[in-house]
Amino acid sequence: MLEKFCNSTFWNSSFLDSPEADLPLCFEQTVLVWIPSGFLWFLAPWQLLHVYRSKIKRSPITKLYLAKQVLVGFLLILAAIELALVLTEDSGKATVPAIRYTNPSLYLATWLLVLLIQHSRRWCLQKDSWFLSLFWILSILCGVFQLQTLIRTLLKGSNSNLAYSCLFFICYALQILMLILSAFSEKDASSTNPSFTASFLSSITFSWYDSIIMKGYKQPLTLEDVWDVDEEIKTKALVSTFEKHMAGELQKARKALQGRQRRKARRGSGDGLHGVNKDQSQSQDILVLEEAKKKTKKSGTTKNFPKSWLVKTLFKTFYIMLLKSFLLKLVHDLLMFLNPQLLKLLISFANDRDTYVWTAYLYSVLFFVVALIQSLCLQCYFQICFKLGATVRTTIMASIYKKTLTLSNQARKQYTIGETVNLMSVDAQKLMDVTSYFHLLWSNVLQITLSIYFLWAELGPSILAGVGVMVLLIPVNGILVAKSKAVQVKNMKNKDKRLKIMNEILNGMKILKYFAWEPSFKNQVHELRKKELKNLLTFGQMQSVIMFLLYISPVLVSVITFSVYTLVDSNNVLDAEKAFTSITLFNILRFPLSMFPMVISSALQASVSRDRLEQYLGGDDLDPSAIRRCDCNFDKAVQFSEASFTWDRDSEATIRDVNLDIMPGQLVAVVGTVGSGKSSLMSAMLGEMENVHGHITIKGTIAYVPQQSWIQNGTIKDNILFGSELDEKRYQQILEACALLQDLEVLPGGDLAEIGEKGINLSGGQKQRISLARAIYQNSDIYVLDDPLSAVDAHVEKHIFNKVLGPKGLLKGKTRLLVTHSIHFLPQVDEIVVLGNGTILEKGSYSTLLAKKGSFAKILKTFTKQTGPEEEATVNEDTEEEDDCGLMPSVEEIPEDVASLTMKRENSLHRILSRNSRSNSKHRKSLRNSLKTRNVNTLKEEEELVKGQKLIKKEFIQTGKVKFSNYLKYLRAIGWFSIFFIVFAYVINSVAYIGSNLWLSAWTNDSKTFNGTNYPASQRDLRIGVYGALGLVQGAFVLIANLWNAHGSTHASNILHRQLLSNILQAPMSFFDTTPTGRIVNRFAGDISTVDDTLPLSLRSWILCFLGIISTLVMICTATPIFVVIIIPLGLIYMSVQIFYVATSRQLKRLDSVTRSPIYSHFSETVSGLSIIRAFEHQQRFLKHNEVGIDTNQKCVFSWIVSNRWLAVRLELIGNLIVFFSSLMMVIYRDTLSGDTVGFVLSNALNITQTLNWLVRMTSEIETNIVAVERINEYIKVENEAPWVTDKRPPPGWPSKGEIRFNNYQVRYRPELDLVLRGITCDIRSMEKIGVVGRTGAGKSSLTNGLFRILEAAGGQIIIDGVDIASIGLHDLRKKLTIIPQDPILFSGSLRMNLDPFNNHSDEEIWKALELAHLKSFVSGLQLGLSHEVTEAGDNLSIGQRQLLCLARALLRKSKILVMDEATAAVDLETDHLIQTTIQKEFSHCTTITIAHRLHTIMDSDKIMVLDNGKIVEYGSPQELLRNSGPFYLMAKEVGIESVNSTSF
Repeated sequence: MLEKFCNSTFWNSSFLDSPEADLPLCFEQTVLVWIPSGFLWFLAPWQLLHVYRSKIKRSPITKLYLAKQVLVGFLLILAAIELALVLTEDSGKATVPAIRYTNPSLYLATWLLVLLIQHSRRWCLQKDSWFLSLFWILSILCGVFQLQTLIRTLLKGSNSNLAYSCLFFICYALQILMLILSAFSEKDASSTNPSFTASFLSSITFSWYDSIIMKGYKQPLTLEDVWDVDEEIKTKALVSTFEKHMAGELQKARKALQGRQRRKARRGSGDGLHGVNKDQSQSQDILVLEEAKKKTKKSGTTKNFPKSWLVKTLFKTFYIMLLKSFLLKLVHDLLMFLNPQLLKLLISFANDRDTYVWTAYLYSVLFFVVALIQSLCLQCYFQICFKLGATVRTTIMASIYKKTLTLSNQARKQYTIGETVNLMSVDAQKLMDVTSYFHLLWSNVLQITLSIYFLWAELGPSILAGVGVMVLLIPVNGILVAKSKAVQVKNMKNKDKRLKIMNEILNGMKILKYFAWEPSFKNQVHELRKKELKNLLTFGQMQSVIMFLLYISPVLVSVITFSVYTLVDSNNVLDAEKAFTSITLFNILRFPLSMFPMVISSALQASVSRDRLEQYLGGDDLDPSAIRRCDCNFDKAVQFSEASFTWDRDSEATIRDVNLDIMPGQLVAVVGTVGSGKSSLMSAMLGEMENVHGHITIKGTIAYVPQQSWIQNGTIKDNILFGSELDEKRYQQILEACALLQDLEVLPGGDLAEIGEKGINLSGGQKQRISLARAIYQNSDIYVLDDPLSAVDAHVEKHIFNKVLGPKGLLKGKTRLLVTHSIHFLPQVDEIVVLGNGTILEKGSYSTLLAKKGSFAKILKTFTKQTGPEEEATVNEDTEEEDDCGLMPSVEEIPEDVASLTMKRENSLHRILSRNSRSNSKHRKSLRNSLKTRNVNTLKEEEELVKGQKLIKKEFIQTGKVKFSNYLKYLRAIGWFSIFFIVFAYVINSVAYIGSNLWLSAWTNDSKTFNGTNYPASQRDLRIGVYGALGLVQGAFVLIANLWNAHGSTHASNILHRQLLSNILQAPMSFFDTTPTGRIVNRFAGDISTVDDTLPLSLRSWILCFLGIISTLVMICTATPIFVVIIIPLGLIYMSVQIFYVATSRQLKRLDSVTRSPIYSHFSETVSGLSIIRAFEHQQRFLKHNEVGIDTNQKCVFSWIVSNRWLAVRLELIGNLIVFFSSLMMVIYRDTLSGDTVGFVLSNALNITQTLNWLVRMTSEIETNIVAVERINEYIKVENEAPWVTDKRPPPGWPSKGEIRFNNYQVRYRPELDLVLRGITCDIRSMEKIGVVGRTGAGKSSLTNGLFRILEAAGGQIIIDGVDIASIGLHDLRKKLTIIPQDPILFSGSLRMNLDPFNNHSDEEIWKALELAHLKSFVSGLQLGLSHEVTEAGDNLSIGQRQLLCLARALLRKSKILVMDEATAAVDLETDHLIQTTIQKEFSHCTTITIAHRLHTIMDSDKIMVLDNGKIVEYGSPQELLRNSGPFYLMAKEVGIESVNSTSF
């Protein structure tokens, strides 16, 4: 029928059976025309419908669009011309075949359709449609045949169809032009990200990414250069879909969980009945068992949580991506098996001289096409998989953050902050990894099945021997993997322990330095590190054996298979086709088999992570039902009704049956001894505790000031505004009321000074006042104040009470609940609630409670003992004027780094303290105005930062190439001998590899010389033997090299860690003040683990890949030397791609890690400040902040993924070209080559693509990972403080007297700052008690820091008992002094370790010290006594107890000089009193220097030193100083001390 249709032959196989093969013209004009147009017509309707549905704003007309439409217009005209020609021809006599009408008409319609489609794309973001690009490609490919047929006809000289031919040629050229045009992308104004607007060809080759690669090559990329991700994969969109699916799945899982529990309960009740009737005498045992059961039950509570919903939810959220990647992977896997078949055809072509050459050229082209499609499919598949992985990680991270904001305390208890951050970092990462492997589960099975099928076809049953070996190796491998995993797990535990200690060392660095405890902690870390390295070596050795097995398996398999094949039957002769096809198939088989254990282990790890995430995300939320928010007609502000609350469901209630009404506008004080439940009462109100029964009704919004202030990393202003709008007038008013103006004057940059993490560079008092200011600024109805005045000193406390909390303060008219230890404010509050043991003991006003003579009166009595009749006078209202002047001198302590930043004051102390309130208020106004103007100038603020304002230095992001010295540093650490040996072993392995390939090719050549019957056995055995031996040599040398490598790299890790640790411990204190702990910990965590695990692996793989590629190229060149000509240009392209890529990739990786750490630090900040965020109801703002952080990180991750794909597509192209050219060479030089050479060359060339890809990967991996060495090195080079021990040792028994002389002593904090002590000269005699006072920033702390040489002198000297302290080693000095620091810092470990880390003292001595510190009863009451574990930072002890432990520490030391940095801030008055008496009694033989915040503590000193602005302004006994009306007299008067014996609180 078709023959009639075109009036010529449609198909005849004789056309192909000639050296000059061709297709019949009829076939070319029908089938080959219909294929592309059919494709287009079939898909067009769907496409147009899709465009119509998802329309966006029509975009303006561009030149590209016009060009395309014009070209298609030309095509339309050509089709019309052709039709016209046919019609004119037809009017003549000859009959024209129907095809000549139908084709032009078809083309007319098709080109019209194309015009329509191109026009419709104006309403799309992506202007170029994928199926149009495919249509052009198909059309050109199908047109090729007709093109060459027409050219041949013309060359033969027949020009009957000249006009038709010319039209076809023009039409063909236009189609090629169209394809070229469709490769260009059109930009769209609405989208900055070129991936949305990229054309089809640009998308599959990732060419749209070129611009970033170029930019990254020219200069290091910044965050601005990286494009934002698509809206639909932004955190917010992802989480909302995820939560939608999660709600349903979680519901089902919870139901299932209840069902499980019910079944369990039924089973349990059945067992219970039998047990009871047994003899009652066992009751004792039963009780014991019950106890044990309770314990196991407690640990078991964690096991019950809704299971197996997470994977389902993720699947529902991302199933479309999974489907797409599934299809791509399937196509790739099937195409993979075409290569061995094509190889077989090429070998048979080389062996058979009669085959036509065109078939071989066809095979070569097919080789290339198949490889190209395979590459593109694989890369698109990877792109989708990694994108999926990244989105899964994002979703999990954001969900964890969201969950954390609502998680109940019970559930939160199970996780430390570190573990929660781990969920976000490690577990989310594990899920990300498994999603990229997910498809390998089915793909591996498919690949293995197909390989075995094709192998069977080649070698028959003999292959079972080879496959058997592979299968046998799987369990061996599996066992090794499991073993090494166990080692890895053990090592993770060691690493956690080591990091925990490191974290504490860094947080308690100051204590370590004061007490000279560094060596003890250094040894602890070294011990853990030793264990870690031992495991690391074991792990390395196991990995080497695994590598050895992987390496030797293909060799073993081929040796065994070929041997069995030739031995089974003497007729079986190994020829080239069989041998090399099989080797190619074995190579394919090797990948899935080696990946299988990895996929499994990755899946197992992910399943552990899945369980942890399910437990966390499925945990119970806070149950706010006990806190009732009520409407406006309720007359009370807060009402507790029979309220009982507990922290832990299993323990008894902390707050019991509280009934309490608080009226709006009341100021209620809550008092009680340490541990009476004051803070818990506040937490219950905020809804942080578990309700037992009863409820609390609250009317209005709440603001909360906690006892331990929570400060965010940011400026002071950000902390106070806490996300609200700035109201300048109110802001200034609050600063003044919280006595912050003066601190801001001292801080560089005022309220724009940056605060370190956890408020590291502020004193306790400043933190509390900022925390208070934050609460006031929120302008809530009810203020919950948990002892906000504990860390400030007397007059600041008074000032704040009067200006903020009191009856005339800023908060008057608001409801205030104030927990306090300060008794002298109680007469001014409306109601006092006395708590004891979680219940209310009594409540009422000050006078009624005093009259009652109950527990409140008892508390008061303890303290009025020492106070005289002046008590009353000082407590009552002071006059306004006095209050006004009382503000300025704040005797509050401030830590070094800020004190150091003291600026010159315009006013001397006298001026401020002068009684003239006018000048005073004037001065205050000027300060306030200066602050105002500063706020106006904040825009200009950017240009210049005040010296010292930026405390935290920006983390140094390395840019550009990694310096070669870092590689040398690492290689030196391994040892040059080791390196030479390792490389040598790898080279021998490569030589053996080339040898075995050449031997195989010689072996297959035998099949030509002998036919099956007369193949000599000796020859056969020789072939098998040598082949096997060469295989063994390969394996053996790989094993040796790997083991040596493991050993060398462990050695290197050890050296680097030792250098890093000892250097960090010897760094001066200023280094720790300016570097956040997280950054230092990161060196010990991330960077050390990179050096431990990743770097050795990358180095090893790099050497193997490099040598592998070299050996393949050597083999190809030995066969066809001309190939060198092709290698050189390809090599150059390869190098340039590599250089471009590595620059970009490295920077993206850096950006990734720099944008990732803020997510975690913001997260841990959130976890530690949860109660505040919840109290202020700022959850949404924090969520938003987190989303922005994650999105920023996500865009870097995405960019990095794309950069990898960009590279892979280009490298695979080079690999494919190598295969293509080597196959072309085989065809061109067919006369000089035999089949075995062809097989030998091509089977190796097919392998090269993967190896090339791998090599670049490894190069960039090493570049990325060597950065770790660079960063470690940066901290190894941090300059040290003075040596711990010098040649000059102090005399034994020094200091025997304890005399201290200051000679014109000067000190500054950092070289760029002013002096803080400006020439101090004074003598302190033996056993004298000195009190040091002075206002904030006067240099009190600097004095102690100078004494301990935390700061080195800038001039002058300090002499103790005749020895200049600058001349001896730091440890010799610090071990002889004792300090009781302001912040009680404890380390996790036993109590004993906290008191005596070097084990210098006996237990008796320690008990004695505890007894003196009033802790004996507490410690002996603990189950483990001295071995009681102290948790991280001493969290399981109250602040008061921690303080007493620090006192016990000092008592143990028994040195002649004691420095007390007044530490009575967090202790109730009773404890304070105990501490004071102990110190007076136990340290009477010492020289004591006390830095005071409360004047009453130092009134009994022998001498008092008044510091101001770094100079001594007064020095003498308290009596003298009170007689002169100097600064001290004014301070004393301020707090109501008139004479030495009138100490008052």
